[in-house]
Amino acid sequence: MDLKQFEIKILPLKNKIYRLAKALLGNATNAEDAVQDVYLKLWAQREQIEKADNIQAFCLQVARNYCLDRLRILRRVDFDELTDISFSTDRSPYEQVEQQDLAERIKKLMAFLPEQQRTVIHLRDVDDLEFEEITRITGMSENAIKVNLSRARQKIRELLNKENI
Repeated sequence: MDLKQFEIKILPLKNKIYRLAKALLGNATNAEDAVQDVYLKLWAQREQIEKADNIQAFCLQVARNYCLDRLRILRRVDFDELTDISFSTDRSPYEQVEQQDLAERIKKLMAFLPEQQRTVIHLRDVDDLEFEEITRITGMSENAIKVNLSRARQKIRELLNKENI
């Protein structure tokens, strides 16, 4: 893969890599650094990328592995800065603020989930990836992904209910 192909096939994945890194590392600055480091890794592995069945899944898997390595080193996750969610503009300003507040609470509660559940719920509900892509990225079976996703959603519901009591 030459530079031109890399720019066409890999560079457009920057936002997805960033969102995944930010979800796992929990910090915009660390996520930005991770994106740069992941691109260096991807450039070094450009011959392997050409052999991959799904380039996006390959790149996100590299990003995920990099972030998990960083977390092992840092042993600390700070979820103060969270990914942005776009909201429907056909709602009243009051409803939009309520929706934003709920989204922020959910994202903060995601910090209490185990790493696998946090990764799966992010890839599925934030990045809107299909189960097949999540399987390639995480190396988990589709059934394990569905179980982790279900447990993550249930845990978030339980935590939200505790907040409202």
